[in-house]
Amino acid sequence: MAKEDPMRYVCGHCGFSTVTRTGKCTSCGQWGTLVQAQAAAEGAKARAEVVSAVSVVPPRRVTSGIPELDRVLGGGLVPGGVVLIGGQPGIGKSTLLLQAGGLVASMGTPVLYISGEESSAQVALRASRLGVVSENLLLYCGNNLEDALSNVTGSQNAGLFILDSVQAVKAPGETGWPGTPNQVRAVAQLSVDVARAANVPAVLVGHITKDGRLAGPMLLEHMVDAVLTFSGEGYSSYRMLRAIKNRYGNTDELGVFEMKENGLAAVEDKSGLYWNRADAGVSGVAMTVAMEGSTPLIAEVQTLASPTAFPYPKRTSRGIELNRFQLLTAVLEKRSGIPCGGHDLYLNVAGGLSIQDPSADLAACAALASALQDRPLRGGCCYLGEVGLAGEVRPVVRLAARLKEAERLGFKHAVVSEKERDESICARLDVARVNSLSDALKIGGILT
Repeated sequence: MAKEDPMRYVCGHCGFSTVTRTGKCTSCGQWGTLVQAQAAAEGAKARAEVVSAVSVVPPRRVTSGIPELDRVLGGGLVPGGVVLIGGQPGIGKSTLLLQAGGLVASMGTPVLYISGEESSAQVALRASRLGVVSENLLLYCGNNLEDALSNVTGSQNAGLFILDSVQAVKAPGETGWPGTPNQVRAVAQLSVDVARAANVPAVLVGHITKDGRLAGPMLLEHMVDAVLTFSGEGYSSYRMLRAIKNRYGNTDELGVFEMKENGLAAVEDKSGLYWNRADAGVSGVAMTVAMEGSTPLIAEVQTLASPTAFPYPKRTSRGIELNRFQLLTAVLEKRSGIPCGGHDLYLNVAGGLSIQDPSADLAACAALASALQDRPLRGGCCYLGEVGLAGEVRPVVRLAARLKEAERLGFKHAVVSEKERDESICARLDVARVNSLSDALKIGGILT
């Protein structure tokens, strides 16, 4: 007689499995998350089913009707794929998805919008304000997920469903209130199963905690195919959409929206968010072009040097990592002979842009040298290059796209590395190729 498998308990937060039921999970340290798992042992005589191999054919993506959203997703929604979007309360997640659902419905595809947080009247009023009312936009308001998803494979045959949100609905057969780890996991699993079985795309809305991570078990992010974050500042009407996980595309794209009275509108000229086109004829200011995925953004690097009598000068940086700023300060002093020790140094990237791309090194060094020498840099010029510890200027990726954006916005000159391989990088810009940081500062008018 075959020995029966012991009863097992699974943590609803981290997925840890154990045969001993305890109040605290020994893996993640959460209390009250261990629940009984159903044993599913197959008989020894069970016949294995033979599954035929199929050819690899890329699926045709479904457009959301919003090009900015499609670009972040990698080209649109994938049939059978599940996307999770998270963000702060009131940031505009529901507005964005209702707009997308209404646009898809206007193309003739039935869309099911499941709301566990609002009444049908509230959603209908918002749809009317956004101008996305359509007969193909189906609405289900309630917290019974099984009843809601019956519209996907039933007579309605929806081609896309949106769930707002995974913390507000309840999956049948699972204990706990909506929003508990067990319920969130069961809701996500049921949504994934239905999307896969019906071969329709699905978009789930997730809440975030006060520390900025998605609420619920970490397993939630692993179950879905793409995870997007929708963020913005309370003082600004602009919203940023980024992908932190995407099985069907890259995670470097940035989508920018502006919240208006009639909904979210894509921002076409993204460089205008971080550059006010003011006169740069003051010391300590240098321009560069940063890349956010495939989008080039003009960035204004500002620095300020203030003499200090203290033995330990202050270094402050916003927009470029502080350790990187300190490294560039040391390179500037050692390789170009510009003393920095007697000054407090401050660096800021205008507009709140955060640059991880090392291509901004040359602009930061040029701005810093300009501030220390109190001389304005050459007008109409942008600086593109990574600066090494030896003071050399290294090439940057996608230089042609950066220079094209600089040319579009009226720049006349550019300083790049002489090691750039592309000979057709510019049509009308005056491009100066330099080997070292000192050469770049001579072209900028700082060194002679």
